[in-house]
Amino acid sequence: MTPDLPPLHILVADDTQANLKLMEAMLGRLGHKVSTANNGAEAVSRFTELAPDLILMDIMMPVMDGFEAARRIKAESTHWVPLIFLSALERDQNLLAGLEAGGDDYLAKPVNSVILEAKLRSIQKALQFQHEAIATRKRIENLSNSVLDAIITIDSHGVITQCNLATELIFQRTMDELVGQNVSSLMPEPQRSEHDFYLRSYLGGGAPKIVGSRREVTAQRKDGSCFQAELSVSEVRHNGQRFFTGIVRDITEQRRIKDQLDAYYTAMQEEQVLAKRLIEMQLHRPGLQDPLVQYWVAPTTSFSGDVVAAARSPEGRRYALLADATGHGLGAAISVLPVLALFYRMAAQNREVTEIIEELNQQLRESIPNGRFVALGLVCIHPEESQGSIWVGGIPEVLLLDEWGRIEQRFASAHLPLGIVANGDLNTQALNFNWRKGQQIMFYSDGLVEAENADGEAFGKDGLEKTLAHTSPSGRRMSLMRALGSHLSESPAKDDVSLLLLSHS
Repeated sequence: MTPDLPPLHILVADDTQANLKLMEAMLGRLGHKVSTANNGAEAVSRFTELAPDLILMDIMMPVMDGFEAARRIKAESTHWVPLIFLSALERDQNLLAGLEAGGDDYLAKPVNSVILEAKLRSIQKALQFQHEAIATRKRIENLSNSVLDAIITIDSHGVITQCNLATELIFQRTMDELVGQNVSSLMPEPQRSEHDFYLRSYLGGGAPKIVGSRREVTAQRKDGSCFQAELSVSEVRHNGQRFFTGIVRDITEQRRIKDQLDAYYTAMQEEQVLAKRLIEMQLHRPGLQDPLVQYWVAPTTSFSGDVVAAARSPEGRRYALLADATGHGLGAAISVLPVLALFYRMAAQNREVTEIIEELNQQLRESIPNGRFVALGLVCIHPEESQGSIWVGGIPEVLLLDEWGRIEQRFASAHLPLGIVANGDLNTQALNFNWRKGQQIMFYSDGLVEAENADGEAFGKDGLEKTLAHTSPSGRRMSLMRALGSHLSESPAKDDVSLLLLSHS
């Protein structure tokens, strides 16, 4: 275990005693404290009782399953407690259901000790950052609560009648040096010379400039140094006299932090613009401008985890690809960038589909973190335009459409997404198919069919196929965009949406 990282208190929920004993042994060897629960209901109770740092939750359990237990735990939590699901089931719907229930990650059974240790190290670091952030916030709150603002009361002539001890500290003057002096002595020029005029004007019925409001001003200490302050002034009438009480807060540190945050935000924005330009340079290659290619990518954030690509080899082969990386935003976009660069290089070399898949998988295994992967579909059309080869791993089924939008063939996802297993364990064999004039191949991401409207209804495969019916090859992309827009209405899509159409020459 990493020396600088404290051990975790881990709650393991599983209805199989053998699994509990195994996890206790594995986690104990890593130096962690382990508590156990035999079902979901017990896990919720133990969570409330023990307040663990991390939860490892089996999915299929009696009394209450892991999904429901996760939902209840997340509803009860006052801060982030990582939850990792454990299951021998590796179906996509289980992964999705786990994330929707509040899970943060997934481990397949039997648990690989190396992967478990790596994930625990990552979580330890994340929890350490969280604890440091909470401690920092508490220190700032305690510091703020211990500092008193200057409270100064003046009469109608601007003379200080009383003030508190904080005024001495802030302005570096003793009480005797403050009481009886004109308050303008605490201001630099030109405010010092103008103050009494503004006071007389207000007392004579003029509009207030500061009374009853709060504003930033420049104040001056005894040594002549100036600082930014927040000033609020209220008026009090007593025994026929008018007094004004001002509360002065030194905001020097606050302004420094704000300036730092502004600079950080500006730098971050500039970096995002640069990152977006670099990604767009990879995305918008000449192959996508081919008149036989239509595509649509709609990200949920500034960056898309879905990408499409198309290219022709010097020998006349046509290649097309749609990839969908796990997650959203910049992280997902960066994960999928190696796919694009390698795809275009190998397409230019006229390589076979199997070779491209193997190279892509190897590259992703070396470049992206554990737990991330890329679902992908890849097709190669032979130069004579009568046959093609296709490989589908993790994305929805690819459709072969005729000229009227009818589905002539479905290419189901028969392979794992890339980046999960080594090439020796991955089936990279492509499927050959016949290809004739008028036909069109359609790739799409799961974000299209899973897009939900305000009522929680998904666009679905039915919506997709109804939209495709009786459409011409040239108008299908626009028909799908309009149909999805109508379905969503004003509801935003929760996942990136991508579409790629490849027509026969």
